[in-house]
Amino acid sequence: MSHESDDDRSTSAAGVIPVVLCGGSGTRLWPLSRQEYAKQHVALLEGESLFQRTLARVTGPPFLRPIVIAGVAAHFMVADQAAAAEVAIDLALEPEGRDTLAAVTLAAVLAARRDPEAPVLVVPSDHLVPDVAAFARAVEAAAALAAGGDLVVFGVRPSEATTAYGYIEPGSPLPTAGGHRVERFVEKPDADRARRLIDAGCLWNAGMFCFRPDAALREIEALAPETLARVTAAVDGATVDLDAVVVGDAFRRADKISFDHAVMEKTARAAVLPVDFAWSDIGDWKEAWRLAPKDAAGVAASGPVVATDVKDSYLRGEDRLICALGVEGLAVVDTADALLVAPIERTQEVKGLVARLAADGHPQARTPARVHRPWGWYQTMDLGDRFRVKRIQVAPGKQLSLQKHHHRAEHWVVVRGTAEVTRDGERVLLRENESIFLPSGCVHRLANPGKIPVEIIEVQTGAYLEEDDIVRIEDDFGRH
Repeated sequence: MSHESDDDRSTSAAGVIPVVLCGGSGTRLWPLSRQEYAKQHVALLEGESLFQRTLARVTGPPFLRPIVIAGVAAHFMVADQAAAAEVAIDLALEPEGRDTLAAVTLAAVLAARRDPEAPVLVVPSDHLVPDVAAFARAVEAAAALAAGGDLVVFGVRPSEATTAYGYIEPGSPLPTAGGHRVERFVEKPDADRARRLIDAGCLWNAGMFCFRPDAALREIEALAPETLARVTAAVDGATVDLDAVVVGDAFRRADKISFDHAVMEKTARAAVLPVDFAWSDIGDWKEAWRLAPKDAAGVAASGPVVATDVKDSYLRGEDRLICALGVEGLAVVDTADALLVAPIERTQEVKGLVARLAADGHPQARTPARVHRPWGWYQTMDLGDRFRVKRIQVAPGKQLSLQKHHHRAEHWVVVRGTAEVTRDGERVLLRENESIFLPSGCVHRLANPGKIPVEIIEVQTGAYLEEDDIVRIEDDFGRH
């Protein structure tokens, strides 16, 4: 027999609106993640991305249909990964990232238009919580705590004195669900202070929030009224782009500050719910190494790797063989266009390295070797004087824009599936091992009419081979 309280019954009956924040850049897990391919979309663990794992965690009872908030540039990546995970979402796109105050305000505004009293759970898309059942129980407790109007933050009981996270000092206990009033928030400390904070009973700040939309909007209106006004105007001025809502340009004028600093540190309604489940934001390669399966010598290996007399290291490759001999405490991450070698204890400094790459104009700071498009992806395999070789994959039922190029010709060879090629009005079906030549200036399109991905090798030749030499005539995705 169930002994749940009235509050618990109402929470279960109404359901929780999950909001997944899917912004951010890929600077800390470079070179696998990039500014245009953030870590939540990388298949770090067993072929699934952190975003897909997050969606799975907020699907099913007690959760309602998730709202996902992402940047415009991530539109098709988010939509494709949600579809692959077989999770239906409501997708809202920010025209510009403005930190978590604007994102959480947007979450509250959107949720309030569904139901101003339904509990909302705001979670980052790039965190790992292996125990899904324990997470769901914590959400139920947080929703019960939030039912009285508090803004609840999850506080994870620390397993070590890390400097990677902020901390929360719990204050007086609250009568509901084991919560506490927040005494204070503490920025990421040094190692000595981290140990003192843990000894004093402080918790890790997991950056996950639960609240009623009407309660959150009252606090945001009191503490950040200009941001609330601008986000509300942005929602009122939103447009629809295929399967997503693009909020208006007023969003760009929202304050660029975290929700913690702007609201949680100032409100009298901040509450913390201590939780015991394992949690990580996988903030650097050391954390990825800690979470990965390892051999008896402490070596985590992924991809084509041969390691001899290697200890306590993270070795990850994609295509090329990585061979390591007689090393200890290294992170080696190899991708098609960049290689990282660093002491595993210093991988938190990778963010600064990426900033230097960006300042020096290296495209590897921003763009991944494999570039995702709404129809699939392409990857540059070779590049030289007057030629570029690409590998292109088109998803079933998708097609590229009808286009032409002024400065290059293209040769296409089909290596998998069946491709439908339009060339100056003529339509040709190409099967594996068949090819076609597209002279400069011809109007052409590549489509996949089949049920498996089409893969081609494209050889470009000409005086200018950059992506801006594309004149789009028709496009299914509204690009120009």
